[in-house]
Amino acid sequence: MRLLRSVFFYIILVLSTIILGGSIVIVSFVREAWTPLIACLWGNVNLWAAGVKVNVTGLENINNRGPYIFVSNHQGWFDIFAALGMLPLRFSWLAKQELFKLPVLGAAMRRAGYIPIDRKDTRKALIGLKRAAEQIRQGTSVFIFPEGTRSSDGVIGDFKKGWFVLAAKSQQPVVPVSISGSYHILPKKCWTLHPGEIRFSIGAPIQTAGCDSKDRDLLMEQIREAIRANLTFEEAGGGGRVEPEIRGADLHDGGNICRDA
Repeated sequence: MRLLRSVFFYIILVLSTIILGGSIVIVSFVREAWTPLIACLWGNVNLWAAGVKVNVTGLENINNRGPYIFVSNHQGWFDIFAALGMLPLRFSWLAKQELFKLPVLGAAMRRAGYIPIDRKDTRKALIGLKRAAEQIRQGTSVFIFPEGTRSSDGVIGDFKKGWFVLAAKSQQPVVPVSISGSYHILPKKCWTLHPGEIRFSIGAPIQTAGCDSKDRDLLMEQIREAIRANLTFEEAGGGGRVEPEIRGADLHDGGNICRDA
């Protein structure tokens, strides 16, 4: 049964990418505001095809004003479908440059305003991050996976430090997002689906106004712990939640560690 479901999913994935991806390219020239709706449909269609349900909590923590920097752990492909299908506001992605070379999908990503990041060239990666920060200042939210790649075992990994440029340059709130259960649906290097449920938890925004390089490590750790708090024991790395020493207000309560430092 899983084999049949897997074949069905991959057929729908290819067809939906060609049809909806092509639609984004065309629609972007006519009415750009419609592109997020098509991306949302693409995410939900593929969740449906895979037999995956998404349990969303924390929507009350965000509003439609934005902009936000959504920061999430990364367990697998279905993280992307869940984010596109469930977040009720427009946002762009920071994505590895290789994805933009794919037929149809790459063109659709560019027309939708997604930003390529060259992980092999630090200078080019920094340029991409600065472009993203400018988009955020202009009102567009951004979704990133600071681990840089999918987890090999579902356990949250270390965060790359380059993404801090977004917080420092844009000075906009960071929203921690915890994705739990996605790894079991399609583990890395596995092509057979295991339909199930994803828990998509949206945390309270963490203010970054006043942040600079001296706050980087402390802020990154605080955000990582906010994400771990809504993962399972195993996904969080086999340990309980750890509260790092903080200065000033508690970031989980909307405080601003940067301003109070």
